[in-house]
Amino acid sequence: MDVTFVNPGINDMLQSIMAFQEEGQSAFWSEPLYHFYPQLDKAYANRLPFPERKDYIERTLRDVYVQLEGTIHEKVRLYSRHWADCRGQITAALTDAFGVDCANLFNDLRCHVSMNPVCPRFLRERRFDVFYLNSERGAIGLSIHEIIHFVWFHVWNRLFGDRWEEYETPSLKWILSEMVVESVMRDPRLSSINPYFPRENGGCIYPYFFDMEAGGAPVLDTLDEMYRAQSMEHFMKNSYAYCLEHEAEIRAHIQKSEQ
Repeated sequence: MDVTFVNPGINDMLQSIMAFQEEGQSAFWSEPLYHFYPQLDKAYANRLPFPERKDYIERTLRDVYVQLEGTIHEKVRLYSRHWADCRGQITAALTDAFGVDCANLFNDLRCHVSMNPVCPRFLRERRFDVFYLNSERGAIGLSIHEIIHFVWFHVWNRLFGDRWEEYETPSLKWILSEMVVESVMRDPRLSSINPYFPRENGGCIYPYFFDMEAGGAPVLDTLDEMYRAQSMEHFMKNSYAYCLEHEAEIRAHIQKSEQ
């Protein structure tokens, strides 16, 4: 397992950023951009038709990139060095968690060090984004989160043989994959190098999962008990069955939280 950290350039960054600024996107996904870039006038942008808003955001952020380019290149070097220090224990922890030899998996992952404060991952392209304002420890913590997804769906696909398109939002399979990261991250080899773990430090998953309940019990507690007691194969099958049983409650909670 290996990750190459790169500056993908402003065009790639803008494509990633604008995916979370499209019409109908909830504030949960669109608002962080305005928080981190006060150069953008949110009130003005929201009054514009989408094509003009897109042009305004991209034009403004291109100017910001000129000032940040050197910093982003330096973060690439910093993150790369820290990854090299942590790579062995991350690989060992995920090998044990998933029962597959991760040393021989995903040696071509790419991490785009990006201006996008929202960090998407692209399973088929084997790449993910990390926000450039992270420290080197923060970048590795976020990278572990994303790498867990790659290994999770590698094992999942072998087990279920379903379509990769089903692993993206708003699929229930995507939701489950986001929730189980916390259980996997409890391994001391991972949690000790993730500054966002435990929850008191911000958490390594979306915060709206923390108070989610289904059937009168906290969802994350239920999943964690299953994870600790079962093999990965049984956990995947049974956790998904549990989510299907409580899908209406899970989706209602997410919808309310993302408004």
